[in-house]
Amino acid sequence: MPTFFTFYGIKIQLFHNDHAPPHFHAVSAEYEILINIKTLEVMEGNMPKNKQK
Repeated sequence: MPTFFTFYGIKIQLFHNDHAPPHFHAVSAEYEILINIKTLEVMEGNMPKNKQK
């Protein structure tokens, strides 16, 4: 999975042909969440709020 950005230990990753709706993965050593690109809402996964900001 290509990594587009890495900051504060969190990688932002995208799959070209991933399932709908369009989203990106935010991955750290301990957590992974899927975030809807249009709404920026967490679709799946778990990550503390202070790491999401």
